[in-house]
Amino acid sequence: MLTAEENERLTRTGPRTAMGNVFRCYWQPALLSRELVSDGPPKTIRILGEDFIAFRDSEGRVGVVEPRCTHRGANLILGRNEACGLRCVYHGWKFDVSGNCIEIPTAPDKIAEGLKPKAALRALKVSEWCDMIWVHFGEGDVGLPPQLDFSAMPDSHYFVSKKLQQCNWAQAVEGGLDTAHFSFLHANIEDGERTPLAPSGQNEPPNVARYRWLIEDSVPHFTVLSHDAGLLLCAARKADNDQLYWRLTQFMMPNHSMAPNSFPGDNHQGNTWVPIDDHSCWIFCYAYNPHRPLTDEERTRYANGSGIFAAVDENFVPLRNRDNNYLIDRELQQHSNFTGIRGISEQDAAVADSQGFIADRTRELLGQTDLGIVRFRRLMLESARECERGGVPRGARDAGAYRVRSGDAMSSASAGAIDVALERFADLAGTNLDVR
Repeated sequence: MLTAEENERLTRTGPRTAMGNVFRCYWQPALLSRELVSDGPPKTIRILGEDFIAFRDSEGRVGVVEPRCTHRGANLILGRNEACGLRCVYHGWKFDVSGNCIEIPTAPDKIAEGLKPKAALRALKVSEWCDMIWVHFGEGDVGLPPQLDFSAMPDSHYFVSKKLQQCNWAQAVEGGLDTAHFSFLHANIEDGERTPLAPSGQNEPPNVARYRWLIEDSVPHFTVLSHDAGLLLCAARKADNDQLYWRLTQFMMPNHSMAPNSFPGDNHQGNTWVPIDDHSCWIFCYAYNPHRPLTDEERTRYANGSGIFAAVDENFVPLRNRDNNYLIDRELQQHSNFTGIRGISEQDAAVADSQGFIADRTRELLGQTDLGIVRFRRLMLESARECERGGVPRGARDAGAYRVRSGDAMSSASAGAIDVALERFADLAGTNLDVR
C-alpha cells in the first residue's frame, strides 16, 4: 500500500504537481484527428487540469492554444475559424495555430505591429500521429511522439477511438495492468460457478483454451521486467500437458499499455490514459494487426464496443457509465455473467470507478498477483523524484523505445519470463529488457 502522501503524488497531475511535472515531459494524445475539420468549429479540451482551445486551420494544421483572447479575455470557443486563423468575435483579433497574433483590426497598423508579439497566446506543441492529435507542454526540441508499434503501419491496419473514464487516471491504468482480474471480472457464470468466455473442453487450441485456463488458475505467477520505455508484466498460469500459459502486458511511461490476449495472428490492442483532471480521464484505444488490414467487420465491432473499446455516444461517453450504474442487470449476474455488466471495457470501468474518484491506497492489502501494480507505482514515484532532481524520466526522449508488443505465449513449466518474452517478441519485447 502507499502512504497518503505517496497517493497524492501519484494521482495529482495538475500544474506544479510532482506527477504533473512528469506528464509534462511526454507527448500526450489530446484528440482524435477526426474530431477537428479544416475551418470547422474550435473544440474545448481539458488536459492535466488545464483548459485549451483546439482548431484545424484552412491548410489542415492544428493549433492548441489557451482559451482566452489576450485583448479582453473573451473565450475563443466562440471564435471564427477562418482563413488560417482563429478570430475572436469580440473585436476581431486573430491568432494562428502557433498562438501568434496575426491581426489586430482595432489598432492602427503601426501600433498593431508593436502589440502583436505581446498578444501571443500560449500554444502547446502539436503533432498529428496515428489518427490522433498529440500535444506537448515543453519548450524547445521535445523530440517525436512515442513510436507505438502500429505507428509505421498503413492506416488500413489499425483503428483508433477513445472513451471517457470517470475516475482518476492512475486507478484506471492499474485496472488495465491487472491481468489477474480476468479470472473473475470477465468470467461467465453457470449454475453458480465461473465459466470461460469461450466454450470449454480439453486440449483445444491455445487461443480457445486460454479462457478455460484463466478460470482454472486464478493465481498467476507474476514476473516484472524493465525496459527503456517502461515495464513488461509477465503472468504465468498453469495450462494443459504441463505447460504454462503466459499473458504479457506492456506498460510504457507515463500512461500507455499494450494489452495481452493475442497469440500470433490475432489483433493487438492498447490504451493510453490521459488525465482530464484528477477525477476523470480520456482513454485512447487502439487495435491493429501487423500482418493484414483490419476488416470492415472488425472496425464496426470496435466502433460499437468490443474488448477494450466501449459502446459510446457521439461525445465518446460510454453508454454504460457511473451515472447509470453501468446498466447492471442483476438477473444476468445470477445466471450467465459474473458481474451483470455487459462489455469487457464497461466491466473494467465499473470496478475502477467503484474505488472512488481517487482510490485510497492506504487501506489496501496487496499480494503476489499485485506485483505489476506495485512496480507501476514505484516507477511513477521514482520518475517524480527524477524530475525534482532536474533529470528526464524514462523514455521521455526515446520515442523509438515505445516500439514494443504484448500478447500471449505458451512455454514449458520450467521456462523463465525473459526467455518467453524474447522468444515471443524478439526485439519488440523492449529495448534493454532485463530484471532491473
